[in-house]
Amino acid sequence: MIPSYANFGGKIHGGILLSLIDKVAYACAARHAGTYCVTVSVDGVDFLEPVEVGDLVSLHASVNYVGRTSLVIGIRVIAENVKNGTQRHTNTSYVTMVAKGDDDKPTVVPELLLETEDDARRFLEAIKRRELKENYKDAFDNAKTRMDVQDNLHKLSNQRCVIGWETDK
Repeated sequence: MIPSYANFGGKIHGGILLSLIDKVAYACAARHAGTYCVTVSVDGVDFLEPVEVGDLVSLHASVNYVGRTSLVIGIRVIAENVKNGTQRHTNTSYVTMVAKGDDDKPTVVPELLLETEDDARRFLEAIKRRELKENYKDAFDNAKTRMDVQDNLHKLSNQRCVIGWETDK
């Protein structure tokens, strides 16, 4: 990681790492699918430790799950201090990609060969993450459509905000 990738605090910008994660996810997905792939979502980007200027960064990707046209790519980011040889797991992310055919429409991807118990665990975890994500989206969408601001203003009383308009309550 070079100095031009650093923020004012001397750490590598999260956006630099997200860009690398997206590129590695594309390479992994395209290799499995045998075609062009696009990013649909990036889930669970956890910045566990900062990446320092001078660190050697390795991104390890695996296809964790395949649907009909989609793939979930797991990315593990390791930063190594080349002076002392210490390695740190700095980021984990899951990227959902969709394979595209020559007509730019989603195209079917090959099945995933699960060679180990770990492969099966990652596949099952991806299914569970997908279920939880769908449940969360449904619950949040329902809560948003039913939320009345005036009826919920009391929830702001202990928050770090100031109401800047006249309220009925």
